Amino acid sequence: MRELPIGVFDSGIGGLTVLRGLMSELPHERFVYFGDTARVPYGTKSHDVVLRYSKEIAHYLLGPNPKKPAVKMIVIACNTASAHAGAALANELPAPVIGVVKAGAQAAARLAPKGTIAVIGTKSTIASSVYAKEIKKIAPRATVLGQACSLFVSLVEEGWLNHPVTDQTARIYLSGLARKKPDVLVLGCTHYPMLEPAIAKLFKRTTPIVDSPTAVAFNVQEKLMEMNLAAAGKTRGAKVRFFVSDDPEGFRRAARLFLGGPLPGPVRLVRF
Repeated sequence: MRELPIGVFDSGIGGLTVLRGLMSELPHERFVYFGDTARVPYGTKSHDVVLRYSKEIAHYLLGPNPKKPAVKMIVIACNTASAHAGAALANELPAPVIGVVKAGAQAAARLAPKGTIAVIGTKSTIASSVYAKEIKKIAPRATVLGQACSLFVSLVEEGWLNHPVTDQTARIYLSGLARKKPDVLVLGCTHYPMLEPAIAKLFKRTTPIVDSPTAVAFNVQEKLMEMNLAAAGKTRGAKVRFFVSDDPEGFRRAARLFLGGPLPGPVRLVRF
């Protein structure tokens, strides 16, 4: 069981920031990544549809025999899927489940249990108040502020990470939030760590920033140790296997930006 890979899934390519963080922090582990590129984005879908998609992918990663799972853990590297399907998958699956929302909320609550926590994300994530709800479960005295930054995803996927348009867009979205001087800033979208330099310079230098890759890697490492599932020694076989539901070559090209180089494994097409 310890030598099994960790399954990671997202609606597309944003979750690759989470995968990159996991690969960096857990160098002895192997991973399987699924990007649902045929049905992206999830943010415009209903709760029931996101739940169904998430279950399909999670069960695919686990394999056909629940008594012999193909992965030892499921990581939901998508804020929308984490919000709509995290609890259901945790209750249903035979493997532990870690979601980006809960991981980010826990990290923020630890840093400012009685302070002001600012969360930025897509319009769907902010409208759902999912981070505020999770943070309040842990830190009921915290004040949670939200700000939608809808154009950030497009800027990342255009590759405009260090661009005057990106800096100006960040100022428009975040100047008001920065003036409120939050104690912690949560990047509530897996694309946003790619824009952290542009975001961070609008806030106090001492303001901690919680991002999905770091928060998830911490929770995954903690859960692996707790359940005695951490891989021992060097990995055997491919470090990462990639699966997508559409356009493997398009995924491969886009993924170079998120992983900082070519994909460390083949990309295979899966149809549900």
